[in-house]
Amino acid sequence: MWSLNWNLIVKWLAPIIVVLMITLIGFLVEKRLKKLRENPDNNNLLRKYSFILESFDGIIFIWSIVGSIALILPSLTLPSALYILIQKILMVIGLFGGTILASRLAVSSIQLYGKKNETSLSITSLFEYLTKVLIFSIGFLIIIQSIGIQITALITAFGVGSLSIGLAFQNTLSNLISGINIIVSRKIRPGDYIKFKNGEEGYVIDVELKYTLIRDIYENIIVIPNRQIIDASFKNYTLSNSAFLLPIKIGIAYDNDLAKVELITLDIAKHILEEVEGGVKDFEPFLRYEKFDYYAIDLIVYLKINEYFDRFIITHEFIKEIHQVYQRENIVMAFPIVINNGQLMIDS
Repeated sequence: MWSLNWNLIVKWLAPIIVVLMITLIGFLVEKRLKKLRENPDNNNLLRKYSFILESFDGIIFIWSIVGSIALILPSLTLPSALYILIQKILMVIGLFGGTILASRLAVSSIQLYGKKNETSLSITSLFEYLTKVLIFSIGFLIIIQSIGIQITALITAFGVGSLSIGLAFQNTLSNLISGINIIVSRKIRPGDYIKFKNGEEGYVIDVELKYTLIRDIYENIIVIPNRQIIDASFKNYTLSNSAFLLPIKIGIAYDNDLAKVELITLDIAKHILEEVEGGVKDFEPFLRYEKFDYYAIDLIVYLKINEYFDRFIITHEFIKEIHQVYQRENIVMAFPIVINNGQLMIDS
């Protein structure tokens, strides 16, 4: 009797030990991969492709459990129906883990390629979302096919129901398609500084399923439906080059020596570009007299800045120094004058 009980214990204990051992090995492998990812030990190749190791987070552990159960399953005396059910469940879990792994690798690979190749598609939330939807759709079809469900009828039903779905989510689909157009056209990319005709402007943060997010200079988030962006006219200041030519207009009195004004103004502009962060240091600023105005000679100074947002600090420092140097050099800046009862007066 004791021998029979011992055999029974061994019969059930051995599979449990196998499951625990394989699961423990999977856990240790994951822990080791995580340590390698966090501490690459000056291995540039490992640091560069650490996203591959990161994609396996949780997957190896799940696969170790599924594999260990699948390994001991034939040794267990189970009813045929239960045996087949467990097999299908394990297959679904294993394939689902593979689908998650494939989606992680695909998105990470696209992000890596996008950083290398500036002509590639913009990596946005919408693009990542579409990539995941595609991979999970393929994974779903593989899973239901593997467990014996015919996908032909499912695809037919989806085709019939797609019309009603399109009508019900017409607005969402319109913004989705507009978002895809934004990504494919590459006229707007994350990080670009854009300005719309209605005056809204800022840095593009992301293109999502329905909306494009823009952060203005006050750190406020502007949320614009993708469809409105497709239909709107806008300026993209960083589409071809982030550097930006900054014109600053000045009005000087008619009594000034124009040659002296030009020389001093260009010296100031060059100094600002060299000393103030945001200016293109090797750029030679230039000046053009524009016209004889009613009370001033208008001139425009052109400076080059690294990006559109730098115009604030460059303009600020340029105006301060221009005002100080003009006063020291006796260069008179113009102000509106009107004649009242035969007397010259400053127009306030």
